[in-house]
Amino acid sequence: MKAMILAAGKGERMRPLTLTTPKPLVRAAGVPLIEYHLRALAAAGFTEIVINHAWLGQQIEDHLGDGSRFGLSIRYSPEGEPLETGGGIFRALPLLGDDAFLVVNGDIWTDYDFSVLHQPINGLAHLVLADNPAHHPNGDFSLIDGKVQDGEPDAATLTYSGIAVLHPQLFDGCSDGAFKLAPLLRNAMANGEVTGERLKGHWVDVGTHERLAEAEALIEASR
Repeated sequence: MKAMILAAGKGERMRPLTLTTPKPLVRAAGVPLIEYHLRALAAAGFTEIVINHAWLGQQIEDHLGDGSRFGLSIRYSPEGEPLETGGGIFRALPLLGDDAFLVVNGDIWTDYDFSVLHQPINGLAHLVLADNPAHHPNGDFSLIDGKVQDGEPDAATLTYSGIAVLHPQLFDGCSDGAFKLAPLLRNAMANGEVTGERLKGHWVDVGTHERLAEAEALIEASR
């Protein structure tokens, strides 16, 4: 299974750090965020990685190179103008092949074990959902009997962690350009084509300076 790290975001709320550094290269406890993913993916048995980029993307390529120092093979999908999550993945599909692939947001930190996703999925997508963080108390989706559902009345919600396994067929009918991933997932949920699991371990959506400090505290505590 191949894996894709989404690294095209501009990180507006992380300024001034992200004025000169792409968000995935922002350091948490001395290490660029994206390197935590690369090391975890390598440890989980992944070898082929695709990384998309837009804002200051050449810095990402210059820093990571071909991935060999992580025991990986990295290929890049440059966007120029950001294509949002759906459009970015769609643009990279020729690099990802015909089988389901793992996708992870480059601006999260987690100690989740990616090896559990190294298996076929039943449907078009499998989402890893986290307990709702303080900044997103209402969550995104419900997890009921292993299926991810949207808008279920009175059902407890969880937050999409930015970790998923997607099948290329999820993007059937799409065309090149900027578009969001969420509508595709919701359509697939309505058809019962999205499975899910609850994230075990720590997870931080590193979208602000405060949450970067939170991730650093967890990293330091685990050392």
